[in-house]
Amino acid sequence: MKKVLMIAVLCVVVLPLVFAGGGKDSGTADAPSGGAKQIRIGISKIVAHPALDACEQGIQDQLKIRGFNAAFDLQSANGDPSTAAQIASKFKNDRVDVAIGIATPTAVALANAIKDIPVVFCAVTDPVEAGLVSSLSRGEGNVSGMSDAIPTADHIALFREIAGVKTLGYIYTGSEANSISALELVKEACSGQGISLVEQSINTSADIRQAAQAIVGRVDGIYMTTDNTVFSAVAAIIDVFGTAKKPIFAGDVTGIRDGGCLIGSGFNYYKAGIATGNIVADILEGKKPADIPVKFLTDPSESDLMFDLDNAKNLGITIPQKYLSQANLIFENGKLTEK
Repeated sequence: MKKVLMIAVLCVVVLPLVFAGGGKDSGTADAPSGGAKQIRIGISKIVAHPALDACEQGIQDQLKIRGFNAAFDLQSANGDPSTAAQIASKFKNDRVDVAIGIATPTAVALANAIKDIPVVFCAVTDPVEAGLVSSLSRGEGNVSGMSDAIPTADHIALFREIAGVKTLGYIYTGSEANSISALELVKEACSGQGISLVEQSINTSADIRQAAQAIVGRVDGIYMTTDNTVFSAVAAIIDVFGTAKKPIFAGDVTGIRDGGCLIGSGFNYYKAGIATGNIVADILEGKKPADIPVKFLTDPSESDLMFDLDNAKNLGITIPQKYLSQANLIFENGKLTEK
């Protein structure tokens, strides 16, 4: 009888621990000293690629630094808005302490489904246009977060100066609010700088290669903003434009660190994750999401500038020294060097 009783006690103790970890995509942060109460954080990203993965890691690391003992339920919608909605329902039913949406579709899905739990968005280009907040100066109800809006006009001006681009290619996801907002900024920048724009809409990452092939012969180069679907298949664009010897400007450096793009300039997405982690920590410490303004990365140290000198040589383009001296990342002889 004593043996049976002991087994029963062990089952009571062990089973909750088994189920506390969630599904196969879940991960648990190391507990800080002191036995702090464990909190549950749900993180949903629209697709797995280096930039969004870096955001995810930055969030986890910063919450640990801020002293929280957190169990993370890490989910990817694999580019499918329907899956993003299912993940949102899961987080709602699981009663996570905070739900985090990385990229516009997952953030919108969470905000639509969850009204009584804090929702924090990360890497959303235009949170007002997406309907997440009505003003950048404060949150909205249970929602706040950080934006990864990039200086599109400055990027295109630099591309024109260095690569002599007169006709610009642009591929975007027609179903994603973030991409539509970015397209309007690209149109405005091209119009103001006398550059012709050739745009191509896609639905999924499987369309990327065909879209690149459709425009590569009609443009001088291609510009990529922070479109998550496009960046999830960036290798296809690098292959098509590399074969045609046409330059690429990437508005996200995280996904091009293996070379192939002439210029990369954009936010450091790991630091974007850190900034988001701080918002989450502030909420867990009692701050209301509605009182937290939308965060932007404005410090130069939070951005990266990269030049691929191997690609430049192949294209017959010389990068002016004044820009090389500003870069913190240089790809040359098949190797990336960080300053």
